[in-house]
Amino acid sequence: MRPRPRDLERRLLRARPSEVRDAAFRRVILQIPPGKVATYAQVAAAAGFPLYHRQVVQLLRRSGDALPWQRVVGAGGEIRLKRDMAREQRLRLEMEGVRFRGRRVIMEEHQHVFRTWEL
Repeated sequence: MRPRPRDLERRLLRARPSEVRDAAFRRVILQIPPGKVATYAQVAAAAGFPLYHRQVVQLLRRSGDALPWQRVVGAGGEIRLKRDMAREQRLRLEMEGVRFRGRRVIMEEHQHVFRTWEL
């Protein structure tokens, strides 16, 4: 019997920590140049773990300023952080030259395209 989508989602939420997966995420995040952004899902897919976008979020929370966390945004260029952290992310991105339309990054201009063969 095939697992239901909700069961699959629960399993992914409980995914065990993995140094291999986290190292792949770090490698991919470090490839995003200043002035460009990628979504959590794009980072996960480029690292070879396409359904693990929530684990990208968890890694960024644990990493602090060790990674350029401001360059990773939600789907459609939305800043998913709250209050002060959202303002800080936007400010950091604006300092790198990223432009916004309302509350979202203009993805047509600033979306980083991963070349997975270069990772």
